[in-house]
Amino acid sequence: MPERPTGWFRWLGLSAAVLAIDLATKAWASAALASGEPVRVTGFFNLVLVHNTGAAFSFLANAGGWQRWFFVGVTIAVSAVLLWLLRRDAANRLLAMAYALVLGGAAGNLWDRLTLGKVVDFIQLHAAGYYWPAFNAADSAITLGVILLLWDGFRDARARPPAPAGESRTGR
Repeated sequence: MPERPTGWFRWLGLSAAVLAIDLATKAWASAALASGEPVRVTGFFNLVLVHNTGAAFSFLANAGGWQRWFFVGVTIAVSAVLLWLLRRDAANRLLAMAYALVLGGAAGNLWDRLTLGKVVDFIQLHAAGYYWPAFNAADSAITLGVILLLWDGFRDARARPPAPAGESRTGR
């Protein structure tokens, strides 16, 4: 039986939880950590307060300021598509969870861009002298959501019967 159209609101609850966790941890990091000074937690994990004016891996961080509004616009557009997909696919738990995680993470980073002009990052992983760029809870939720989307895609691809010889899967 298909899920009722209102069932997608529960997935918005997951997005709201991701947003709340992200904002709370960023507020804590901003209050507890000194900018740029790593605090060793384990041999592979530091806390370090970093402000990112760019996107993933500081992409376009030094672009002069226009990138803030570009990323705001892209995030709003992607969020609108995610809301539509979430409503459409609410009955598919894996897809809906993936969309909800990405949406919640996007909302967290969007909030930072709108209110601060930059994104607060504070989690730093490292090994053998190599450091992963700092990230936050929103980035973690987005990453997990994308992994779930990929998993769903691979799962669906395996479930489809192979196309007959000479035909593509799309029928073209």
